[in-house]
Amino acid sequence: MGLENDSLAKAYDRCSRLAYSHYENFPVARLVPKKIRRHVAAVYAFARTADDIADERHDELAADDPARVAELALFESQLDLPDGGRDPRWSWIFAALSDTIKRFDIPVGLFRDLVSAFSQDVVKKRYETFAELCDYCRRSANPVGRLVLILHGLRDERLFGLSDCICTALQLANFWQDMSVDRLKNRIYIPREDWRGADEAEIFADAAGARVREIVKFECERTENLFAKGAGLVGELPFPLSLEIKITIAGGRAILKKIARRGYDTLSGRPALNRRDKLALLLEALFL
Repeated sequence: MGLENDSLAKAYDRCSRLAYSHYENFPVARLVPKKIRRHVAAVYAFARTADDIADERHDELAADDPARVAELALFESQLDLPDGGRDPRWSWIFAALSDTIKRFDIPVGLFRDLVSAFSQDVVKKRYETFAELCDYCRRSANPVGRLVLILHGLRDERLFGLSDCICTALQLANFWQDMSVDRLKNRIYIPREDWRGADEAEIFADAAGARVREIVKFECERTENLFAKGAGLVGELPFPLSLEIKITIAGGRAILKKIARRGYDTLSGRPALNRRDKLALLLEALFL
């Protein structure tokens, strides 16, 4: 094996180790076909690192929004640089990613969209309309689904559309799940047009009142409709990708059910899936 190939193999190995070290965020990794597993890991390493830069808990950039946005811009610029010219902190990610992009002819715009969404999340704390929120999801979530399909050799625009519905629904479900966390960051994802007379004090309360519960119920129902709209994707996919997506959809819907069981109050606590829930999802996906 030549030096260049050896270096590339090490880059992929490092991406794989990063992906599997965050196994809880990579729950269906074992179902990914071995021949594309390292390419999925390269994409994951890119997204995970960008997310870490954007995160308020980022050690070096904590509480410094302009610095985090600038760092994300620098990170994105690595997509345009050749081997040997990249920032050494991330050169291994982009060595593997650039190889994956070439092998699968992946549109680079999908990666730029992800960084754009991460940058927006640093500075934008309110949304006026549902359309505006969906545009954020178009860049923060939908590229992930499209990348998964492309890595599996699927490029049908109809499948992309179904995937977009699922990914947007997953992102929205996460927003409604995380309201108790986001209020501590002065962040509201519920579009202002849906507030129905509620004010920020109600949305930032320690527990959801009747008006906020009704709002969250409305958003969850709208999110479930998106899951239903995209669910047909499962029957269009080869195994085991079909099983991966089936489990993913079931997980998102399970979160919505957890929210409903709390009376749509996610200000007083964050509903989450436990081990028993996850086992039930797997069994349901396998046998139903």
